[in-house]
Amino acid sequence: MNLLSPIGLLGGSFDPIHHGHLRSAIDVCDLLNLQQVELLPNYMSPHKSLTHASNDHRMTMLKLAITDCPQLVINAQELISQQACYTVDTLTKLRDLYPTRPICFLIGMDSLLNLSTWHRWQDILDLCHLVVSARPGSSQPTIGVISDILTQRQTLDAHALHAQLSGLIFIHQTHPLAISSSEIRTLCSQQKSCQFLVPHGVFQYIQKHQLYGYTKPQ
Repeated sequence: MNLLSPIGLLGGSFDPIHHGHLRSAIDVCDLLNLQQVELLPNYMSPHKSLTHASNDHRMTMLKLAITDCPQLVINAQELISQQACYTVDTLTKLRDLYPTRPICFLIGMDSLLNLSTWHRWQDILDLCHLVVSARPGSSQPTIGVISDILTQRQTLDAHALHAQLSGLIFIHQTHPLAISSSEIRTLCSQQKSCQFLVPHGVFQYIQKHQLYGYTKPQ
């Protein structure tokens, strides 16, 4: 089988999208020589929290955030489905859509450590590669089932992710920006500015629509 270039996949609530998300995606694009990373906003029930942004608002902020970045695109399949999806189900749909493209699923070390708690977690590496971002000082598991999986599946060669559709784990050191969506929501609820934590268009949108309780005049 002749494989096409891999794609990256970064899921999250993006509530709101911020520079930390964007910088992480671009770093992986450069590191793995990916043509694009798909940002996959998770579906959230409209009743989850009255203080969080709606699915429509989150989608609009995503579009504003990536306007000038052709390497990043939006995959709205979970929002279109209007239901919460297990990761394995989302990856199954993507594998059907991209039968000849390796899929690199971007996660953090904390997610890797908890992988065995995910629904049908044993099937995930049949569908994608796992690209794990490790913060400075973080440790890989040394005992247990995830340690065993790493022994079998870990690669230090980024080019290997281009050579097969799925099945590998690639861990890289990251220097993430100290930004979180929850921090941004807290700032907004306290009438404090989140300017420069999010793209300018996203900041303006939060102001305009008074998201996360932010009612401070422009």
